[in-house]
Amino acid sequence: MSTMIALFLVFAALVGCVGETGVNVENAPPPAALTFRVETEVYEETVRDGDGAELAVCAYELPELTVLLEDGTPLETAATEEQARALAAAGTFNARFAQWKSNPTTLAESAKEDRAFRNESGLEAVAYSDDLSCAVYQTENLISVSGVYSTYTGGAHPNHILMSWNFDLGSGAFFDPDLLEEDGGLKEAVTAELLRQAEAAALENGQAPEEFFWTDYAEILADWTSYAVSFDGSGMTVGFSPYELACYAAGPQVFHVPYEELSPHLGQHGRELLGLETGDTGEAAG
Repeated sequence: MSTMIALFLVFAALVGCVGETGVNVENAPPPAALTFRVETEVYEETVRDGDGAELAVCAYELPELTVLLEDGTPLETAATEEQARALAAAGTFNARFAQWKSNPTTLAESAKEDRAFRNESGLEAVAYSDDLSCAVYQTENLISVSGVYSTYTGGAHPNHILMSWNFDLGSGAFFDPDLLEEDGGLKEAVTAELLRQAEAAALENGQAPEEFFWTDYAEILADWTSYAVSFDGSGMTVGFSPYELACYAAGPQVFHVPYEELSPHLGQHGRELLGLETGDTGEAAG
């Protein structure tokens, strides 16, 4: 039980919430002379026990944000207020993902405790594994990261968790999808579309929605902003990990809502974040 508690605390510390509140939407984006570049780096670490046995094998694909000057060179020291704001935004973004680099040590502590228990019980010891893969979408004002976190701690199968992070480059903060809404109706409109797609998916599998999903699937879908929400060039994706909306065997449940469905319910700042021109209901400008 102590091992499971430790693992839960590790995951709770690392989960990227869909957003953070308190964003000042009037903050201007960085000046044109500055640009942001996002690249992913793979951080790998294997932690071994005193006898050389593997305790934890970890590999994380981590986005990293760099501020570039007009000539394309990285900005390292701020000479203006605008540059300082841009570096602060990059620091906030990178700090969120740098947390993952401390996970192997914590995971290995749990694995070591589990190994000792298994050795005493005559069971075969197993190495824990931890993996994060990420995809990044960026507009002039937005960075949206979708991730799949997979971890194995000796159970019947690995656990797979869908994750997301959405970042406002203008304000330098992570945000919740509610920020996109101005006059109301966005959450209800998306909920209706998710219900439509979910019920169609259940019927395609030859089952009623209450049989294919959990019986309270409608309430779960209505709380979609609490799950993995990310954006790309054509719309918004809402993802539910195994066990969240249906049983493990059903796999993750992923729904895509095109911008033409979102557009009537977006506020001006939301449209700017997503790279949509006023009146545009098509793809976001990449």
